[in-house]
Amino acid sequence: VQLQASGGGLVQAGDSLRLSCAASGGTFTNYNMGWFRQAPGKEREFVAAISWSGGTTDYADSVKGRFTISRDNAKNVVYVQMNSLKPEDTAVYYCAAEKDRRKWYGRRIQYEYDYWGQGTQVTVSS
Repeated sequence: VQLQASGGGLVQAGDSLRLSCAASGGTFTNYNMGWFRQAPGKEREFVAAISWSGGTTDYADSVKGRFTISRDNAKNVVYVQMNSLKPEDTAVYYCAAEKDRRKWYGRRIQYEYDYWGQGTQVTVSS
């Protein structure tokens, strides 16, 4: 499975961005999908996750109410809409796929994910 993240960029505080992650080479509807981010000098952290059907989502407290994760299973794409961006949202954002749809319990744990995209940089200026 290959994951290709895109949509990052340089924005100002309060702006919005939508990141996309296109999947290929596997059965997308089998995968729970997640977004993680890593800021300079910090560990990679969980941002959001969506179940294989799209029926269940989960968010880190730091982005809840500002970010929305969604997926289009017909297009094999997962999105994260990021609104009201803050300078502390600056990071490289990674999408990831967990191939066992039963393992929703591991959605916040990066080591539970089997496939990773290459990352896309998001920079939010104050």
